[in-house]
Amino acid sequence: MTTDKIWLSAYPQGVPAEIQPDTYSSLTALLEESFHRYADRDAYFCMGKSLTYREIDLHSQRVAAWLQCLGLSAHARVAVMMPNVLQYPIAVAGILRAGYTVVNVNPLYTARELEHQLADSGAEVIFVLENFASTVQQVLPKTKVRQVVIASMGDMHGGVKGMLLNFAVRHIKKMVPAFSIPDALSFNRVLQVGAGLHLDKPLQGHEDIAFLQYTGGTTGVSKGAVLTHRNVIANILQNDAWSVPAMKDLPQGKQWVTVCALPLYHILALNACMMMGARWGALNVLIPNPRDIGGLMKTLSRFKIHFFPGVNTLFNAMLNHPDIKLLDLSELQIALGGGMAVQQAVSDRWQKLTGKPILEGYGLSETSPSATLCPPGMAGFSGTIGLPIPSTEIAILDDDGRHLAIGETGEIAIRGPQVMRGYWNRPDETAKVMTADGFFRSGDIGVMDARGFVKIVDRKKDMILVSGFNVFPNEVEAVVMNHPGVLECACVGIPDANSGEAVKLFVVKKDPALTADELMTFCKEQMTAYKKPKYIEFRMELPKTNVGKILRRELRDGK
Repeated sequence: MTTDKIWLSAYPQGVPAEIQPDTYSSLTALLEESFHRYADRDAYFCMGKSLTYREIDLHSQRVAAWLQCLGLSAHARVAVMMPNVLQYPIAVAGILRAGYTVVNVNPLYTARELEHQLADSGAEVIFVLENFASTVQQVLPKTKVRQVVIASMGDMHGGVKGMLLNFAVRHIKKMVPAFSIPDALSFNRVLQVGAGLHLDKPLQGHEDIAFLQYTGGTTGVSKGAVLTHRNVIANILQNDAWSVPAMKDLPQGKQWVTVCALPLYHILALNACMMMGARWGALNVLIPNPRDIGGLMKTLSRFKIHFFPGVNTLFNAMLNHPDIKLLDLSELQIALGGGMAVQQAVSDRWQKLTGKPILEGYGLSETSPSATLCPPGMAGFSGTIGLPIPSTEIAILDDDGRHLAIGETGEIAIRGPQVMRGYWNRPDETAKVMTADGFFRSGDIGVMDARGFVKIVDRKKDMILVSGFNVFPNEVEAVVMNHPGVLECACVGIPDANSGEAVKLFVVKKDPALTADELMTFCKEQMTAYKKPKYIEFRMELPKTNVGKILRRELRDGK
């Protein structure tokens, strides 16, 4: 059993072994401190419009006062169903300041998925961008939602510009399906009403619930991870402490510019962008549609970027776009890769361009999210997810929950103040993932080396068994990505009469002339026979989540 925290000796200078989650009484207190400290700084930029910390403070206070006047139940859940627009951080801060719990909702959910999350959480209010209001309309009678607030793209732009933006979205791009929710209020109307109301500061403590953060549901029914104020505060302070070595390279008082291309409803962006942004007084550049790489490049070309959390597929797409040359990455301090494995071929190209490798981190909704991070200042790609961050322990467990020795492969388990309280109203599911000594079982297979660096081997469910040999898709994909003719790839296991399972590779070409035979030969040279793909299928694109994570499950299901 690993109890001596061997990873501490590998910590960068200035990073403490422990953090103090009791520094703030609540997440609300942390946010309000930043609103006042950085009042005159721009906090968010989106589609040509900036809002200062003072404006976020004022708008969120009005949202909070309005929510309190509704007579909601104690510790009520309030849903937010929007992409990265200016109303998102206002709504989240307002919900927390009112003393309620935020339920982040993927705006691209189908009616079935939305109904489950709203019904499961018991949300009483929902803030939704009008583009997705038709989905809300379909499920309202089956939920406890009593008030709908509808935002529009141009709300915060005001005047003629806001009107033109809304006209373009509704009538030119036709991005707003017809809907009818008679008692709904506009977001701007909520701000108007809230301006005339008094906000009563709620009594909030560490154990109050800040977020119900629903898991992706890829391993079963989507469950709400209960994240308390203390969980989220702890992870903010952990990430803050870890970033100290990088922050010292910028001039004193320089405002960090953070790229918020990952959706704020996802735990990585929620913490790394909104919460860390508040802690640092950073400017968050909100990207509503990161799939539009050209539009992303145009927006980012206006800024000197310092912090860029993303996923491997996003970094890869940017590197393969001709407008990458428009970006000023001369002051980039941290490029953080999460959500999926960072591939060496992508990290190496990124480092050649920026001078910085993509630092891989690891976490889950259940851990608020960060559990391990590669240290800032690493010379290059490490192939690991880094070290346990301050106040965090990582154990490697066997199937019976026994702690394994250094160098042995097993399930990654996490213990620390950022680990969720449990799953919302699912004590049975909570019991399955929490050990008696307080570790959360991640479902990921990994190994820890003698310095404390952790390497993910793969998800349990993604492992392919070929004639009794374990094949891990991450390894195969990392090899294939080194072929110059490959743009993206993913591999899965499919049934095979002879070997039980066989490896099937799905590839998006960079070089149109690439053939299956050429790629098979390349794989044969790079991997032992049982790891080599038996089948190769070329695709124009691969299925992905809204965060950009490739959906192997859909490929396995033939989609």
